[in-house]
Amino acid sequence: MSSSGSPKVKERKVDKDKGGDNDDEKGGFFDKVKDFIQDVGEKIEEAVGVGKPTADVTGIHIPHVSLEKIELVADVMIANPNPVPMPLVDIEYSIESEGRKLVSGTIPDAGTIHAHGSETVKIPLLLIYDDIRSTYKEIKPGSIIPYKVKVVLHIDIPVLGRVSLPLEKNGEIPVPYRPDVDIDRIKFEQFSFEESTATLHLNLDNKNDFDLGLNSMDYEVWLANVSIASAELKESTNIKKQEITTMNLPISFRPKDFGSAMWDMIRGKGTGYSIKGHIDVNTPFGHMKIPISKEGGTTRLKKGDDDDDGYDKD
Repeated sequence: MSSSGSPKVKERKVDKDKGGDNDDEKGGFFDKVKDFIQDVGEKIEEAVGVGKPTADVTGIHIPHVSLEKIELVADVMIANPNPVPMPLVDIEYSIESEGRKLVSGTIPDAGTIHAHGSETVKIPLLLIYDDIRSTYKEIKPGSIIPYKVKVVLHIDIPVLGRVSLPLEKNGEIPVPYRPDVDIDRIKFEQFSFEESTATLHLNLDNKNDFDLGLNSMDYEVWLANVSIASAELKESTNIKKQEITTMNLPISFRPKDFGSAMWDMIRGKGTGYSIKGHIDVNTPFGHMKIPISKEGGTTRLKKGDDDDDGYDKD
């Protein structure tokens, strides 16, 4: 068989100075792939409209404060610019005061932020005063302490994945202290063994670093183990911080109920007393109903026209 019928292979010359025959083609191919991927990514991002959410602590409220605890609620506004809902995976929170951690925790599965919308997420925070004072003994009862609320939102975003948004908010909270109470004096206005009227001068010592706006007070008073007054007083007055405020309470009772103890009182001897009740007050941090009490105190009875000089009480 003749070789003239065999196909001929034509050899291509290679320009070695240009680095081989496939370098240009490979470089061009990868550049095109790279440009294609970038172009597709941009088009996906434009089509999906993926954007990073924004958040802000718009306010902190105190729905309840007492001598035992304080409840706070942090309002966190979250805006979702995307056309799809965003799951709020969890919320980390903590409250600090001058570098001291007071409380911390995590809220899992905190809900979903609707597409192209904004929502306010309420984060409840609770501080127990006994826990704070037992951990940080230098915190004085009755004081106002600065605080910093730290919140970290963990959100799942399509394409971008998990995003964390740290937030902070500063403020002040009280560590309230119950006012001391004692009977300064009892002055008779009218005296008879069947029925006597008098004015009870009650001292309220506000040891807090903030004023107490008194709305009302309920009380019961015992002299020599006999109840002489039980009433609710509606009166508005300001009990100033770090000061003693005197309340004048009208009372009436029957001296004959005291038996022989009344003769000791008439002779000017001190008599034991107890008082229990509550004061309803407004504070810069919210409304409070505070118990007041004192047992084992002593006081003296005075006539309405007696001079108070030389008057003693315990």
